[in-house]
Amino acid sequence: MTVVPRLVLSAPSSGHGTSAVALGLLAAFAERGLDVAGFKVGPDQVDAGYLGLAAGRPGRTLDARLVGPERVPALFGHGAAGAGLAVVQGTMGLYDSVAGQPETESTAAVAIALRSPVVLVVDVASMGQSVAALVHGFRAYDEQLWLGGVILNRVASPRHEAMLREALDDVGVPVYGAVRRHELPPVLPARRHGLAPVVGRDADALRAVRRLGEAVAATLDLDRLLTLARSAPPVPGEPWSPEPAEPADPSGPVPAGASPVIAVAGGPGGDYGPVETAELLRAAGAEVVRFDPLRDEALPAGAAALVVGGGLPESYAEQLSANRRLCIAVAELARTGRPVLAEGTGLLWLARELDGLPMCGVLDAVGASRDGVVVGYRSATARTDSVLAPAGATVVGYKEHRAVLTPRAGQAPAWSWDGGAPEGFVWRGVHASQLMVHWAGQPGVGARVVAAARAAATLVAPA
Repeated sequence: MTVVPRLVLSAPSSGHGTSAVALGLLAAFAERGLDVAGFKVGPDQVDAGYLGLAAGRPGRTLDARLVGPERVPALFGHGAAGAGLAVVQGTMGLYDSVAGQPETESTAAVAIALRSPVVLVVDVASMGQSVAALVHGFRAYDEQLWLGGVILNRVASPRHEAMLREALDDVGVPVYGAVRRHELPPVLPARRHGLAPVVGRDADALRAVRRLGEAVAATLDLDRLLTLARSAPPVPGEPWSPEPAEPADPSGPVPAGASPVIAVAGGPGGDYGPVETAELLRAAGAEVVRFDPLRDEALPAGAAALVVGGGLPESYAEQLSANRRLCIAVAELARTGRPVLAEGTGLLWLARELDGLPMCGVLDAVGASRDGVVVGYRSATARTDSVLAPAGATVVGYKEHRAVLTPRAGQAPAWSWDGGAPEGFVWRGVHASQLMVHWAGQPGVGARVVAAARAAATLVAPA
């Protein structure tokens, strides 16, 4: 069991202001001195990163599709350990699911699994007494759901607010605050910057989070929200742990190079992948050292492996290309057979070029940006034995990218799935693909990567 006060913030649909309210709540409570934790339902690492920036501890995703529904409460328990408040930001509408499985993957399903009260953020700019019918319908739709109340966003005037509160009072739904139309401005850096402002702890990102915190503190009833959060019962089950299920025999010999250095792409504000990746690597015996592919000109000293998560933004192609010293170091690491795992834009970075800009040249392929976004889950099968997965292993991954690679796959492809051609590259120790895989849903991956790093470092060590 995990005992932690918590709230799930959701909305009738996208665009009601849930992201701004969730960030503002975390920032406001953190300013009060409360230890807070932020989570995002679904695969969105960017939203999770900003939640972490507001909370002062890593933000995490809760994606039943990627890790399995049974791991969602466990991962929450792990990420919320020691927090005085956890805020879970929903995705889309409360009962929606991208994959068409709302009973396990929607925000409502996550809230039920966490036994958490839900606070509905409702954009009422064009709404009057009908808000009561809307909220009552959401409350009555699933009797397992605990709808704790609402936050009114984009309220026009004091008279408008009074009308809305009266209507909701008639159906017995608490109101935890009303935000005027101008009070939650769009202050966050543009979405095209991805995780870079968070990872770099850019001044604009920090300033935006602080402004949202000030706005929320001035308009919402934080004390009543905290009381609601503290009324949540314990989360069932034990917290997830990155530690191996069967630890090595402590009486046995310690292998040479027992703590290989694994370079993980990131910066002072976190990594370009789920925080569980680094936790799994450390638990398997690695020394994880972060490096910034946009700024650092060298890999960490003694790096035996490289991991580039899928949160690296495509829009930073010029900066990646301009960092020639690092590109050469990455190419040399791959040439020597060290493990190199790259997802999303990491795959494009390993190519010969992207949009005419030279990249690392590890893979004989060329990337080009296109209009439109490729997005969605894939149930994939490993086509080639690699450091990430043995041939024939099946995973669920997520894709979100504009740029495409030609060819789409190498002679030894990484993955295949129904309805699509083979994708990705496996070469020596390299596994590169635009499919993003959450390692917490694949037991043993961390240990597999560390073992490969240790073995590769031993093979290329000087005599």
